[in-house]
Amino acid sequence: MPPEVSLPESLRDVEPVKSVRTPAQLDYEFTAGDATTRFLRGLTQKKIIGQRANADSRVYVPPRGADPELGQATPIEVEVAQVGTVTSFCVVNVQFYGSVMEIPYVSALILLDGADLSIMHLIQEVPADEVHIGMRVEAVWRDDADIEPTLESIKWFKPNGEPDDTSVRIPGEDHGTGLGSWVGGVAPTEALVRNPRTGQGGRA
Repeated sequence: MPPEVSLPESLRDVEPVKSVRTPAQLDYEFTAGDATTRFLRGLTQKKIIGQRANADSRVYVPPRGADPELGQATPIEVEVAQVGTVTSFCVVNVQFYGSVMEIPYVSALILLDGADLSIMHLIQEVPADEVHIGMRVEAVWRDDADIEPTLESIKWFKPNGEPDDTSVRIPGEDHGTGLGSWVGGVAPTEALVRNPRTGQGGRA
């Protein structure tokens, strides 16, 4: 039982307050750092710049200045392609405050050719229910006058007409997702689909 509250006489006939809406705002300054600055400057030239630690290591886009696997700096700059493959996606069906997108729309992870880390971006110029893993897409840039040092200078990605990449899989996966990304076209076994941490998801 909630504690009984005794109101002052002057408040006993007023309407109770059931909710309060308070606008919230957070102002902050972002210091990009060397690696991100080079990436953002590349975008102003319609280039997508990644970095790697050495000639054999992974290419990270956007670069953070270090290879998390090797624990080394990534001094080598690599311009990756503006085409890539959808490795994962979600269809957004819920409108939220501040969004200007017409629902449904697709947000996807796109592995650019030459990169080892997918970036997240929008997929447009195709019905949402036609987007799929393995789809080949290309960047659509803003008009030159509207290019700024932000990933939003790429308006979205669109299908480029190339055949699907049926071997695509999320980096780090040892098997595919089952949506055209199984290794060698072979479906994962029950043993593989079991969660290795919880043991759930299979019978074996």
